[in-house]
Amino acid sequence: MDPRQNPFAPGAGNQPPELTGRLDMLQQADIALQRVKAGRHAKSFIAVGLRGVGKTVLLNRVHELAEGHGYKIIQVEAHEDKRLAELLAPHLRRVLLELDRLGALNAAVKRSLGVFKSFLSGLKLKYGEAELALDIEPEAGSADSGDLEADLPELFAAIGRAARERNVPVVLLIDEIQYLKERDMSALIMALHRVSQTGLPMLMVAVGLPQVVALSGRSKSYAERLFDFPAVDALSFEDAERALAVPVQEQNVAFRPDALQTIVRTTQGYPYFLQAWGYQVWNAAAGSPITIADIERATPKVMANLDESFFRVRFDRLTPTEKTYLRAMAELGPGPYRSGDIATKLDRKVTSLGPLRNGLIHKGMIYSPAHGDTAFTVPLFDAFLRRIMPEFQAPSRAQA
Repeated sequence: MDPRQNPFAPGAGNQPPELTGRLDMLQQADIALQRVKAGRHAKSFIAVGLRGVGKTVLLNRVHELAEGHGYKIIQVEAHEDKRLAELLAPHLRRVLLELDRLGALNAAVKRSLGVFKSFLSGLKLKYGEAELALDIEPEAGSADSGDLEADLPELFAAIGRAARERNVPVVLLIDEIQYLKERDMSALIMALHRVSQTGLPMLMVAVGLPQVVALSGRSKSYAERLFDFPAVDALSFEDAERALAVPVQEQNVAFRPDALQTIVRTTQGYPYFLQAWGYQVWNAAAGSPITIADIERATPKVMANLDESFFRVRFDRLTPTEKTYLRAMAELGPGPYRSGDIATKLDRKVTSLGPLRNGLIHKGMIYSPAHGDTAFTVPLFDAFLRRIMPEFQAPSRAQA
């Protein structure tokens, strides 16, 4: 069929043509946004899920909802090698200047600008200081200690009071939040706790891999009471079928029922894979209805594209030792995997593998669904490893 009319959109964070199975979470976000705007309390939340389940798509939809409710929006993506303060500073500066322009300068807005200047100075950040009004002096003694856990709550409180004076709420959207360092996560939790306790119009919606729940708990024990952690899972069989069937129906095309079921079973309902298969199957099909034969023709190209992009980009970040550890997991069959079984496969002691396992968790490759268990954060990654490393060989003691 005509590739120019292909309705599917595989890609990182691309909006699928039919967003199914996520209504409850979007409604939760919309209610929270409306409550905070109305001056009522609402919990911030961190949606957690594996790679390819559409977390970034959800965050972008929350961005659209927040825009519709008149929010000032701070949206960032966490990085392994970047401090939280560096991520936030340019966006906080922008929001403060936008609040400043909404009307005559009042005490709360003026103070928030001064606190921000102090924050930059204390942490030795240089974002946009020259563009701030010259008659705004740093607020001495506020958010200028250089300790993010002390300074960020002061800054968030000042911004929250300025937002309340302007009657404009603020939302912080964070993608890949699991990459924050533990101390940065602690400072963020403390800052959000401060604005929540004082009823200021600020909210956070974040998305990340499942390990962020443990990271939050280690950072601050009260995080589980401050945030909700809704799970973003693979789609149900019915929702997965709808994600494929509805876009093609709009162009008077249909799947044969057995073809539709084959794709859903192959992809296990993961949204990214549904889009990848739908895209290639559309291009391979001669016309409607789409059949199993069309899927068989398209599947080799789907797998080649996934291997060279979705899977490869993660595999290439790994050291040889990390690749061997993950290949040992894949050798054990479907996960989750017990730490002792992985150690046995590698002919190592469980305790000696702790640093390696922790490094892979930090890189976002694995997580612990339960104590002593390990699982891949990337669906179908075990099958990819068996394709790219057909023979598993445990390293010798000297190599280990």
